[in-house]
Amino acid sequence: MVELSLRRELDDTEIGAVSTLAAVATEADGVAPLSEQFLLNLRRGGSDRVLHVLAPDPAGGLAGYAQVELPGGEAGAVGELVVHPGHRRAGLGGALVQALLEQATTAGARLNLWSHGDHPGAARLAERLGFSRARELWQMRRSLTDPLPAAEFPADVRVRPFVVGVDEEAFLRVNNAAFDWHPEQGGWNLDQVREREAEPWFDAAGFLLAVDPGDRLLGYHWTKVHPATATEGPIGEVYVLGVDPGAQGRRLGAPLTLAGLHHLRDTGLAEVLLYVEADNHAAVRVYRGLGFSRSATDVSYLY
Repeated sequence: MVELSLRRELDDTEIGAVSTLAAVATEADGVAPLSEQFLLNLRRGGSDRVLHVLAPDPAGGLAGYAQVELPGGEAGAVGELVVHPGHRRAGLGGALVQALLEQATTAGARLNLWSHGDHPGAARLAERLGFSRARELWQMRRSLTDPLPAAEFPADVRVRPFVVGVDEEAFLRVNNAAFDWHPEQGGWNLDQVREREAEPWFDAAGFLLAVDPGDRLLGYHWTKVHPATATEGPIGEVYVLGVDPGAQGRRLGAPLTLAGLHHLRDTGLAEVLLYVEADNHAAVRVYRGLGFSRSATDVSYLY
């Protein structure tokens, strides 16, 4: 069995090895094993809330990798892992999960493990180790070459792009109020916004704000563009969309969605995706009404 190495911070060579491992797994499985936040944690380093688990390949590189983000309060710990296709079905996945479980238990937290693409191997491992299927996150897609309705806002609402260095606090106010129930999107702080502003994909022109005549933020649609891969062209994303609870009833959700879709189409993109909780029936209904359909499922398993 490969000996595991637990680390708080990785050097550039190790980060590169994890990135290579993730790319190999993505090619084999058709879905990336690590989400955006975990990739940010990987590159950021030095956090006392994040632990990396490395499973070296005796021939060089990595046989497996896991990461757990430990809670700052009463929230559960969250983990993700990836095993090289050439090292699967040999007990390595179970060993990585056990390492994460030990860290979560020490922190007094339950452990949530994400399986992107609802991988059957992850389902088997979860059942064997006593995890329960707790959440489903749907990926939904829509063609941007199909007709798009106009984005029609109330007469007293104006849409403008986000201004870096000016609009962060207003965004956090609305985002954290709109997503106070959400385990990942709620409770954001300025550091999390700054991290994303520093990412290569960030484009303030695609971060659309709906404001009232006094320029008070009512809602927003933050779009993202994923670069082309070996298997598909660039694709847009409804990255985050939120409406101030105080503006509920003004029916801003649908026009904000459409405003972002028009922006992405105008940049030349042909397709757009979004993620939504499977049990958020109202949101799913809205997105289906706008032409989206489910294309994939991510599952969170809870121990």
